[in-house]
Amino acid sequence: MRAVGILEFGDPEVLEVVNRAIPDPGPGELRVRVAAAAVNPTDLMLRSGQLAQYVAEFGPPYVPGMDVSGTVDAAGADTLFALGDQVMAFVNPFRPQGGAQAEYVIVSVEDTALVPPGLDPVEAAGLPMNSLTAHQALGLLALPAGSTLAVTGGAGALGGFVIQLATHRGLRVVAEATTQDEQLLKQLGAEILVPREVQPGNGEVADLADRYRWAVPEGVDAVVDAAVVGEPVLRAIRDGGRIVTCRPGLLALERGITQHEANVLAHPRKTEALAELAALAARGTLTVRTASVLRPEQAGEAHWRLAGGGVRGRQLITFDEREPH
Repeated sequence: MRAVGILEFGDPEVLEVVNRAIPDPGPGELRVRVAAAAVNPTDLMLRSGQLAQYVAEFGPPYVPGMDVSGTVDAAGADTLFALGDQVMAFVNPFRPQGGAQAEYVIVSVEDTALVPPGLDPVEAAGLPMNSLTAHQALGLLALPAGSTLAVTGGAGALGGFVIQLATHRGLRVVAEATTQDEQLLKQLGAEILVPREVQPGNGEVADLADRYRWAVPEGVDAVVDAAVVGEPVLRAIRDGGRIVTCRPGLLALERGITQHEANVLAHPRKTEALAELAALAARGTLTVRTASVLRPEQAGEAHWRLAGGGVRGRQLITFDEREPH
């Protein structure tokens, strides 16, 4: 079978289409014939070598990808899915068989949900990893309805899901926006927008945290830091508030602020959460935004685009016969 492979770490040019044996599922596992697999920032970190320690015990090629959609092709013992079911799943790429970007992928039933009617089975690949992270972040915060949540990087895939899910749960969302992203963020549900970039010398508050404070003088109840701003955003939070960070590392906290760290690998109930999120997407409460559908040979292009910033939606690698765009 074909797969996107990393034979050595480096720039996007190191990505190759490689041939691998078709895997067999074990107990509690499914084999999925892949319709699409999404490209995400973790793929870039794996390809560049930043995550080399997590795959050091395995030999190359390393296969990236943490999101997949497709059709159940084979099932091991102790599974309730049927052959032919259309599913989407979270995939852990830090294992011998690698991640999602292959024609056939083994997934755990504990990381899998059916694709409901109303959700495109290819575009469903853009949902699992980011929406699960958003779900986990809001679960860690456990904010009551009416609380004010700031979301950095709200126009991105993760930030967009956080905004929509938070709005669905009755939270008031504040997000920073470029002029080009203002309409998008309003459509996603952000109630208050603050400018992301301010030209010096025009009399505006230049610091991002100050701009949040200008919009919410008492400080927000919590921040989901999808853009990995880090410590500079802490001043936007009220005394005793909370922040969810999306990369490992402790912040220098102050004023009784509590830090939580989102780690989608540690989400305690992926199947239940994925079923909930898929249903919300099928109803239009969550928007699965697809930026492009590409062939596996174009994986390097997807990495360059994502690294360059400004991608609005998920880039999907497809292994079916759909024409890329």
